[in-house]
Amino acid sequence: MEIIRNAKMKEYSNMKVGGTAKELIFIDDKKELKEILQTRSNIFLLGNGTNTLINDGNLDISFLSLKRLKNIVVEEKKGDYDLVRVEAGLDLDDLIDFMEKNDYSGLENITGIPGSVGGLVNMNGGAYGTEIFDCIEEVEVCKNDGEIVKIKTIDLNFKYRTTEIKENKWIVVSALFKFGFGFDKAASEDKREQRKTKHPLDLPNLGSTFKNPEGTFAAKLISDAGLKGYRLGDVEISPKHPNFLTNLGNATFKDIISVIEHVKEVVFEKFGVKLETEIIILKK
Repeated sequence: MEIIRNAKMKEYSNMKVGGTAKELIFIDDKKELKEILQTRSNIFLLGNGTNTLINDGNLDISFLSLKRLKNIVVEEKKGDYDLVRVEAGLDLDDLIDFMEKNDYSGLENITGIPGSVGGLVNMNGGAYGTEIFDCIEEVEVCKNDGEIVKIKTIDLNFKYRTTEIKENKWIVVSALFKFGFGFDKAASEDKREQRKTKHPLDLPNLGSTFKNPEGTFAAKLISDAGLKGYRLGDVEISPKHPNFLTNLGNATFKDIISVIEHVKEVVFEKFGVKLETEIIILKK
C-alpha cells in the first residue's frame, strides 16, 4: 500500500481539474481494502479519473485507487468459450489487446473507451449497442464493511449506465468474463478510429457528460439547442462532439458545473427533456 498525502488531484483527473486531497491510497492487494474501510470515514474510489469531475480546493477525502490490480487469469476453458478473471485496475485498452491476442470476442464495440475495467463494471459502461455486462458472468466486490464476495451476474441489478454496485458504493475487485472466440479486429479498429475522429481526445475531457435519454441522443439535443461551441471561461462544449465538455487550459469546477446546468436548462426549455449527467460529480 502506498499513501500520498496532500495529493494534487488534477494530476489524476482526465479533465485536469481537482483540488488537494487529504490522501491518495494505492493498494497492492485486495486484502488491504478492509483496513482502509475500517480506518477511514470519507473514501472515494478513483478509477482512471476519466469520468469523475473533482471539486477544487481542499478535499477532506481519502481517494482510493486499485490501478495496481491488473492480473488476468483464464479460470476455465469450456471448448466454445473461456472464463477469464480480470482485476479492476486493468485499463480497458489492455483488456482489448488481451482479447485480440487470444482471439476472444464480445467487447470489440467498446474499444477505445478510456477507463479501467472496474470503473466500467461499476457503471455498466458501453457504446455502440454493447455494454460490458454483456460478457460478465460474475463480479467480485468489496462491500462497505470490507467483506469481499463474488456475485453472479444473474443476482445483480444493472441497467443503462448504472448498477447495484454503484448505488451501494461497493468496490469492484474483479470480474469474470465469458469470452467466445473470433475477435473482430475490423470492428475494434473501426470503433477506435471513430472515437479519434468524432471525439475531442486532444483536449482534457470526461467523455460523455450526459446520459442518452430514451429514444434520442444527448449530443443531438445539445446541438439542436444551439449550444455546440458554447464557452464559459476555459470550459467549452466541444464543437466536435457536443456531449463532451473540454478544458481549454484553466477550467474550474465551478465553471464546469455552470455549463452543465446551463445545458440542462436550455434543453429542457426547448425540448422538454431532462438531461441526466453520466459523469460522477464529486463536490467535497
